[in-house]
Amino acid sequence: MGKRIVVPFGPQHPVLPEPIHLDLVLEDERVVEAIPSIGYVHRGLESLVAKRDYKDYVFVAERVCGICSFVHSAAYCQGVEAVMDIEVPLRAQYLRVFWSELSRTHSHLLWLGCYADSFGFENLFMNAWKIRESVLDIMEETSGGRVIQGTCKVGGVRKDISNTRLRELVRSLETIENQISELNDVFLNDSTVIHRTKGVGVLPEDKAWNLGAVGPCLRGSGISSDIRTTGYGAYEFLKVEPIVHHGGDCYARCKVRADELHASLDLIRQVVDHIPDGEIEAKVTGGPDGEYFSRVEQPRGEAIHYVKGDGSKNLVRHRVRTPTCANLSSLLTMLAGCELADVPVIVLSVDPCISCVLEVIVI
Repeated sequence: MGKRIVVPFGPQHPVLPEPIHLDLVLEDERVVEAIPSIGYVHRGLESLVAKRDYKDYVFVAERVCGICSFVHSAAYCQGVEAVMDIEVPLRAQYLRVFWSELSRTHSHLLWLGCYADSFGFENLFMNAWKIRESVLDIMEETSGGRVIQGTCKVGGVRKDISNTRLRELVRSLETIENQISELNDVFLNDSTVIHRTKGVGVLPEDKAWNLGAVGPCLRGSGISSDIRTTGYGAYEFLKVEPIVHHGGDCYARCKVRADELHASLDLIRQVVDHIPDGEIEAKVTGGPDGEYFSRVEQPRGEAIHYVKGDGSKNLVRHRVRTPTCANLSSLLTMLAGCELADVPVIVLSVDPCISCVLEVIVI
């Protein structure tokens, strides 16, 4: 056994400017063990939930994560609606799917750009973010916000989109999809990308399942699991096909996200083809009295929002289990045995959002 040294990674690093610190135990250039330290940020959700009206608190829930913001707000509203037995209008449910899939598209494009940056492919990084700008333009036009939409509310949504405009937007997505196809061709077939990602950070199927991995990390290890297939919201009326690949390495996780871009655009087309006319919000009176676990599929994987109310205008509890929290154990397993130069690539392959994790750990 060679001499062991400990190299710090984070909390400020070019590929991970987030509040996590990893002590990498090395033998020469090989990582023997990764020891995490988490807990640099405290946002105090449990305190806020007692001070904000449950209808207004949706804006707090939406800011658990900026990139996955809309899906967080939808998860929170879905939980409160279940407790209060509110029937959300079908058109509002379809619009939630529309914004959720746009959010997934922009999140995956953001990740692809950061991923390219992790192994020094700056041109690929710029191209991914250039395409993402077109998606953000649609989000801004339809909701008023480029990243934080603010359109979800308990009982439905705050804004409507005319059917004519929806059809026009779908036609504009054809150009974006062609650009995505060209981008994916580089990510999946370029020799440089393949050299840096294939066989790197392998997470076997059994370990992915036993460690509780979610999202692309789980599906990249060959396990078909996507909460959208449970049929929450308008997904009940749409055809959702989980994207699964069996490599278990960084390349497979990249391929899952690359293919999910096309799947999300297909779901948006389904929404526009089947969205019914009608109201976009239901009347909401009284306060939530009961508890509910709301499960949704974020871009990073399954997220859980637990809400509990006592009938007053303020919730008693609100807890969040984010995808990154579920994937941290898998990340540490991937890092053990890798080369030091591959650490940034493996860390980025999980698409970590560490500040989201702190909602779970520090509250």
